Amino acid sequence: MSTTLVLGASRGVGLELARQAVAAGERVIASARDDAALARLKAMGCETLRIDVTDPASVSQLAWRLDGERLDTAWYVAGVMCGRTDATQPPTQAEFDRVMHANVLGLMQVIPQVAPQVAASRADGGGRFGFLSSVMGQIGGVRGSGAWLYRVSKAALNMAVAAAQHSYPQARMVCFHPGWVRTDMGGPGAEVEAADSAAGLRATLAAAPHESRALFMNYDGQPLQGW
Repeated sequence: MSTTLVLGASRGVGLELARQAVAAGERVIASARDDAALARLKAMGCETLRIDVTDPASVSQLAWRLDGERLDTAWYVAGVMCGRTDATQPPTQAEFDRVMHANVLGLMQVIPQVAPQVAASRADGGGRFGFLSSVMGQIGGVRGSGAWLYRVSKAALNMAVAAAQHSYPQARMVCFHPGWVRTDMGGPGAEVEAADSAAGLRATLAAAPHESRALFMNYDGQPLQGW
């Protein structure tokens, strides 16, 4: 039985990734921050972890909680959106810290504790580690500065993953644009259902070729350029 870790599984795409992994017969370890989300995940059949990626002390438990695990698949889904202000307005210190801690610091705390377990997977060619990014973090072809703090955080996430890949060559790392997903973050007018996004993400990560490392892809398998 393969083992899948989903960090940030309380709702939206993360919850769907966990749900679909359980349905596929995988052993699933899923994290959330609050009791209701943890109970929901446990009822689905997940093993649960209470993790707040904005708190390094909380993230530090991953090292011993995952000690000895071989993770065939891992997902870093946790993240937050900022206000929609553009580059005519500087972010406040509080807003900068909130967004960058969740989207970048949390990621950089997680990778050294999770990537070794992904690299240790017995799966053919090593395990896979997927990260939810966004086309809003693309530097090449950027079309505006709206939500510029969020854009900066996702560009930083992409760089962190691309750099980390060199330290964990046996873990296939892929950054993803999940689509404009109908979630609390994406809003009711978004184009993609969370279940469809998760299904595409799972299929695309599973198909990531052995020789490719640190890719940036759309959830439907289309490669993205200029990241």
